[in-house]
Amino acid sequence: MRITWNGHACFTIESDNYRLVFDPYTLEVYPPLSLKAHAALCSHGHRDHCHTDAITFEPERESPFTVETLSVFHDDQQGALRGSNTIHIVRGEGMCVVHLGDLGHALSEEQLAAIRGCDLLLIPVGGFYTIDAPTAKALMDAASPRVTVPMHYRHGEFGLRPVAELSDFLALVSEATMLESNSFTLTPDSPAGIVVPKFIP
Repeated sequence: MRITWNGHACFTIESDNYRLVFDPYTLEVYPPLSLKAHAALCSHGHRDHCHTDAITFEPERESPFTVETLSVFHDDQQGALRGSNTIHIVRGEGMCVVHLGDLGHALSEEQLAAIRGCDLLLIPVGGFYTIDAPTAKALMDAASPRVTVPMHYRHGEFGLRPVAELSDFLALVSEATMLESNSFTLTPDSPAGIVVPKFIP
């Protein structure tokens, strides 16, 4: 399964030449997004997570992925500040990928049970609009994913200004693999750990 980080919280996952996009964005702090995919999943309706106009959709075909959802909140006040958020749990090639979207709170034990032991966890770490680095670290430890990729943080000239940089999260973990590419291949034999793709405008 090919995993590509397109910036912010947007990823493309590909299997059997089928491409599925999570949370396409339009943001002044990123170059315009232009992707090709067969389908898209949006965690919520904000423009930095649900800009499907950035996608040219390929002809419809049977998906190799199955999708489950988990309803949570965009803040730690039961949605009173920013509304709801959807966690997407995607399975394919015998593996499970979890995209947390703009999760804004710690998960309950019941919610954790739905994602625990996943093969890949895509987790926001920047705070302000989402969980912050300490909360993300605690959630990662509780969910025990095989591979974790942080997202929704500020890096260089890219990213939302109130959001923290990745260094806040990395300071809390023992090590991380920094890639020179924005994509990598996930297999059942991929080594466990934190993987940080490089943003390529």
